[in-house]
Amino acid sequence: MQKIAGGITAARGFEAAGMHIGLKKVKPDLALFASEVPATAAGMFTTNLVQAAPIKVTKEHLAHKGKIRAVVVNSANANACTGEQGMADAEAMTAQVAQKLGCSAEEVLVGSTGVIGVNLPMEKLERGIEAIVPKLNPQGGGSAAEAILTTDTFTKEYAMEFQLGGKTVRMGGMTKGSGMIHPNMATMLAFITTDAAIDRSLLERALGEATAQSFNMISVDRDTSTNDMVLVLANGLAENPEIKEEDADYQVFCQALFEVTRQLAKLIARDGEGATKLVEIQTRGAANLDTARTVARSIASSNLVKTAVFGEDANWGRILCAAGYSGASFDVEKVEIFLGDLKVAEQGRGIDFSEERAKAILGQEEVKISVDLNSGSFQATAWTCDLTFDYVKINASYRS
Repeated sequence: MQKIAGGITAARGFEAAGMHIGLKKVKPDLALFASEVPATAAGMFTTNLVQAAPIKVTKEHLAHKGKIRAVVVNSANANACTGEQGMADAEAMTAQVAQKLGCSAEEVLVGSTGVIGVNLPMEKLERGIEAIVPKLNPQGGGSAAEAILTTDTFTKEYAMEFQLGGKTVRMGGMTKGSGMIHPNMATMLAFITTDAAIDRSLLERALGEATAQSFNMISVDRDTSTNDMVLVLANGLAENPEIKEEDADYQVFCQALFEVTRQLAKLIARDGEGATKLVEIQTRGAANLDTARTVARSIASSNLVKTAVFGEDANWGRILCAAGYSGASFDVEKVEIFLGDLKVAEQGRGIDFSEERAKAILGQEEVKISVDLNSGSFQATAWTCDLTFDYVKINASYRS
């Protein structure tokens, strides 16, 4: 497997475009990507009880069990908490794209992100969809990635190439996310495409496993949203033998999908609102996988840990405290804590260590915190960022 240039259009047969249609003041705010042939699709969605219209419409279209041709996404407006009108608007977006592409509305999925509780300006969207379809092209992935951003400070793309059944297969994706990020689907949109041929049920299973290890292991601020979704489309144009069982090819596909989702998830954590550092939390020596993941997510979600990293304060007690209230069961007196390769606690107690070296480690752009439970062989990794003054500034004036 190797990383290649590109994102959503790295795989064969996918085109994309992004443009400004007036939902934002200046920046691109409408994205569209499509497969030249119908593609197998799968999705994962927010666990929030409050779910936006595009989430509901996309779920309904996927429930038809048919193939998918395209995904249309707008930023600046979440189309959430907008009632029957919101549902009608989301359906209208898919219907218009379908009419332009010559397919059924059920073959088009829809996503939105932005301010909650405001109806979509459908005249702008209708004109925008009319204009964006002719702009679809194999080099349009970057513009689409830009058009889905909200408070993000950079576009987030990743692509790779690997072998399946003697064929070269490509997989790429784009995502957005910067605030309202928390495990079990964050405030994020992620779209992944591949030219692999794979059975739908196996694609759904692979996406679920990859999401559990990537997008469900990031946190910025303990908030989740109404619009979160991860979609993957597989159009089969690589002409590999279709993956129909959990064989060696399926394992390779899962490995590739996890790598793409992991890299995209890390980009979200790195771009947390106001963040200056990417923080990796590794739990090892756990008695089972659930314990490892629960502890890692709890530490990654701790505001006190995140502010300590921002202040370059080696306050290991906050790390142990967050592990302790995670709900996982472990022997506190076996716990060791490391900042980078520097041990700062063992047997659940502090030890002598160089505060100067600890501060230097916490001052780096990428900080690694390791917690060894010394109770088994399972491990898990979560990603977060530091919590800074700028986070408050950004979210105090989000609507304006």
